[in-house]
Order: sequence, then structure tokens, then C-alpha cells
Amino acid sequence: MKKQAKDTCDIFCYDEALVQRVQPQVERVSGVEQIFKALSDPTRMKIAYALTLEDELCVCDVANIIGSTTATASHHLRLLRNMNLAKHRKKGKLVFYSLADEHVRQLVSIALLHNEHE
Repeated sequence: MKKQAKDTCDIFCYDEALVQRVQPQVERVSGVEQIFKALSDPTRMKIAYALTLEDELCVCDVANIIGSTTATASHHLRLLRNMNLAKHRKKGKLVFYSLADEHVRQLVSIALLHNEHE
């Protein structure tokens, strides 16, 4: 049986200057986890990816793409909008959604590349 490598330090010590330099900066990520939480849902990730493929999509198109009702698609799109990951515009009786900005497109694209790299 192969011995598994230990993944912890054998002794406890740390670089005090490094910790003092990095620790205050770590607070910058506060709230960022909400972006990943929103995108961690498989349906919302599919919607976000579909929105990287097209500039904008109608709620009805999104529903058909993900194989759901318009109510379900609308629910997920609204959550993405509330998290500032998507934006919408109304044209007559239709509502069109698009990604909020290029950063969201990059997040989705990088996650896909990472997944395909494995």
C-alpha cells in the first residue's frame, strides 16, 4: 500500500512580516463569494455560458435553451441580475438579458477553460 504524503507542516511557524502584509488585503474579497455562489448553480452557469455565446437572449430563448419553463428561466435570470452579473432590457412584451460586463464573460470563460483543461 502506497504511503500518502502528509499535507500539513510538521512544525508550526509562520513568517510574521508576510502575514502582516497579506492579512489586511484578504478583506478585499469580502462579498466576492456571492458571485461564485450565484454561478455555482448548474442552471445559472448554463445561462451565463449561453450569454457568453450571444450578446443577449430573450427569457423565452433562455427557457428553451436550458429546457425549463419561462418562470424558472426568469427566476434564475433575476437572481443573476440582482447579483449584478446580468442586465436586462424590455422591448415591447419581451425581456432580453445580457451579461453585466466583460468581467462576467471572462469569469465564465476561464472556469470553462479550467474545467476542460482537467
